[in-house]
Amino acid sequence: MSDSDLKPDFAVSVAPMMDWTDRHCRLFHRHLSRRVRLYTEMVVADAVIYGPRDRLLSFDALEHPVALQLGGSDPDKLREATGIGAAYGYDEINLNVGCPSDRVQSGRFGACLMAEPSLVADCFKAMRDSAGDAAVTIKCRLGIDDQDVERTLPHFIETVSGAGCRTVIVHARKAWLQGLSPKQNRTVPPIDYALVTRMKEAFPDLGIIVNGQIETVSQGLDVAQDLDGFMMGRAAYNDPWSLTAVDPAYGDPPAATDRAAVARDMVAYLERVQDTDRTAKALIRHMMGLFAGQPGARLWRRTLSEGLTAKLAPSDILASGLGVMTTGQAA
Repeated sequence: MSDSDLKPDFAVSVAPMMDWTDRHCRLFHRHLSRRVRLYTEMVVADAVIYGPRDRLLSFDALEHPVALQLGGSDPDKLREATGIGAAYGYDEINLNVGCPSDRVQSGRFGACLMAEPSLVADCFKAMRDSAGDAAVTIKCRLGIDDQDVERTLPHFIETVSGAGCRTVIVHARKAWLQGLSPKQNRTVPPIDYALVTRMKEAFPDLGIIVNGQIETVSQGLDVAQDLDGFMMGRAAYNDPWSLTAVDPAYGDPPAATDRAAVARDMVAYLERVQDTDRTAKALIRHMMGLFAGQPGARLWRRTLSEGLTAKLAPSDILASGLGVMTTGQAA
């Protein structure tokens, strides 16, 4: 797919990642691309209903377009949680049918739901009922364990589309729920982009978005040339500057051209929020990869790490790193 072929409704997104894609990470990523769609970490429906909603769900208006990913398998709870999320103004509510962790399995949600497509369909319908103007989508795997994915994935997609689902994001590898850790599940089962493409051929009216092992925007455009978008995960987190290639793919100027300028914007952001938000220091960890592949990247990471150890104010830690990168001396 060439840049000139990229349709406005083609979706490029950063995957929901536990402990990573919090609101500070998302705001940082938004400074790197105006176009990319951002996702929250997965939030369990019970936590949305009974937990500290503002801490879990609040976000900066600059983050739009932004999606809330929910975990759960109880249609009534997902209906309520979706309504709460929609009221916060999320553009999309996404159901997690892909996480392979033991904790998620014990709660009967995540990838284990690939074995229960009818239940997923019921969950989707309940979510759609309370989503208002927000889109409701599903993120899944090719399948789980010993499933014959050539048979079970089409059945899964047919079932959820029959319930009204119009967009499915497919992590293009199986999840092995027995014998592999969540980390191994990101690399050991073989990737199969071709099967995802065949799903688009089988369901041409659905939005089919591919996820899994996409390292660059260029690769994503190639993998998704016959699809409706692609989702980047750890590659976008570890080398966030790669996101600056998203906007030019749509024919727009890049959102950022100077890494130091982005860092200065983030220092200003921290100065605004750090006195009232105890989680603001997480931004330092999210920005470790800002200078990945550049001269001084190791010194940048070391300066930030030492600042965290010294328990400095977050803005001071980031300013110190910026000083090292721009002058060779700590700020």
